[in-house]
Amino acid sequence: MHQKAYPILMYHSIADVPKDTIMRSLHVPPKRFILQMRLLKLIGYRAVSISELQHYIEGRKIGKVVGLTFDDGYRNNLINALPIIKKLGFSATIYIVSKNIGGINHWDIDKGLPAKKMMNEREINNWVDGGMEIGSHSQNHTNLTKCKTEIAFNEINQSKLDLEKKFNTPIHHFCYPYGNVNESIVSITKKAGYQTAVTTQRARATTSDNYLLLPRVKVTHHTLLHLFLLKILSNYEDKRRK
Repeated sequence: MHQKAYPILMYHSIADVPKDTIMRSLHVPPKRFILQMRLLKLIGYRAVSISELQHYIEGRKIGKVVGLTFDDGYRNNLINALPIIKKLGFSATIYIVSKNIGGINHWDIDKGLPAKKMMNEREINNWVDGGMEIGSHSQNHTNLTKCKTEIAFNEINQSKLDLEKKFNTPIHHFCYPYGNVNESIVSITKKAGYQTAVTTQRARATTSDNYLLLPRVKVTHHTLLHLFLLKILSNYEDKRRK
């Protein structure tokens, strides 16, 4: 029997940036994001949070859905993405760096990337009050595969506890910083009590996947509408199943 595959869309910043911006691909222009969301609606799809998508991946629900995720917690996600998500009746998950609330993308600065503001506590509450979901992206956006085990444990486990306490909401989902993960990190993530964790591996999610190693479909500045449609409707970006 053919196994249903669900794209989990991976976004970062939703913002207009100059053409000479380093790693411009991380920034999807707001107008392009709006068109992408409207296209989903037009072709009968609904974008959903990871908690809702989990029901489909597990086979408990059937329908035309895609997961909608944002990494890092950029303030521009609240300003430029939330209004259209709500307007279309969609939902989404944003992965928060728990010790960087109200900060900037400090992990990018040494690469020459421009500083971008992260949502503060009030803005994250606005996100949640808007019907959206938050997950953990570690405490400090640390490369978990290159630090000591006890540091990795704190980054994964304590970020969950901190976010749950601060925002009074369960944190069931994790996103590996930089997409870097190994068997040991998966084990820690499982022990911390997460139900899912997403990677940067490029493929669509299926029931047979390890739910702590879910692949995603990357959406970048260069993802024009025809490419976006291709990512949704085909195995165009599946680098794993040959």
